[in-house]
Amino acid sequence: MAKSIDYGTLMHRAMRGLIQTVLEDVAKNGLPGAHHFFITLDTTHPDVQIADWLRARYPSEMTVVIQHWFENLVVTDEGFTVTLNFGNAPEPLVIPFDAIRTFIDPSVEFGLRFETHDENDDDEDEDDPDPEDDPPEPPHDAQIVQLDRFRKS
Repeated sequence: MAKSIDYGTLMHRAMRGLIQTVLEDVAKNGLPGAHHFFITLDTTHPDVQIADWLRARYPSEMTVVIQHWFENLVVTDEGFTVTLNFGNAPEPLVIPFDAIRTFIDPSVEFGLRFETHDENDDDEDEDDPDPEDDPPEPPHDAQIVQLDRFRKS
């Protein structure tokens, strides 16, 4: 039996499920109204598939925009594929949900941020017998949900 409930991991899973549901609807019905997405991804994630020239230009992270021109949006349980236009050159991308760092829909001021989890955080948790002694800081922006602060590996 687990020592505690890992709310951080559960929230990550739920928020990635939300992104999956939104993208599935867009793949089926298109973008409604003024909705559009800025998605920042970790280009070092082993399952991210992008063109070599994009990886060279964005060696650690890049932000893609799903708005006016996109095609071949296919969503799976693991992530999504989409073809986007980079300077009049269509490029297919494969983006696992685990590689997403931020998902923002500025048309409705909605955003999610998935902060990276440092291995050093594990060491700090072991040194601090009661992590509740250090309550989380209040969010700086009410529209951004920061979850990794609560996640344990």
